[in-house]
Amino acid sequence: MRSTLACAALLVLAYDSMAQGIPPAQVQVSFDHPEKFRDASLNSPGYERGADPEVMKVLTRHLEKLGQRYLQPGQRVHIDIRDIDLAGRYEPWNSQAYNVRFMREITWPTIDLSYTLVQPGQPERKAQERVSDKMYLSRPGRVGSSDRLYAEKAMLDDWFRQRFAARPAP
Repeated sequence: MRSTLACAALLVLAYDSMAQGIPPAQVQVSFDHPEKFRDASLNSPGYERGADPEVMKVLTRHLEKLGQRYLQPGQRVHIDIRDIDLAGRYEPWNSQAYNVRFMREITWPTIDLSYTLVQPGQPERKAQERVSDKMYLSRPGRVGSSDRLYAEKAMLDDWFRQRFAARPAP
């Protein structure tokens, strides 16, 4: 019942914003030289550089969902990801777990990015940031999650909400 009401409310809001000529919020993600990324592959143990297309696709979808959740109608964000260092490290010297990514306190996730926020009636807002989460091992919900990009998604959730979520008027 709640999900039906939530869907109906979203449809009404989307229809209302389209009727007023306000384009819906949107996120565009690009990757700058992914072949040079420090550690952005879940399928190649070792120290090869480069990004796995699946990792890029999952992170793009996740950022688009965050845009649908937090951006106001008419807002647009272009995010250019310039480097990724996923949480954990492969330890190829460990012969019993050659393809296991070991999560340690010193192997937190980091994403270097720049973004441009465009919103009606306001100047563009641009910034470059290094997003990281040194406390990723302490996040609630991590234990028991089968999502291999849980740490990166949780880190991006916090970052996106802090940068783009509507703030209540004072």
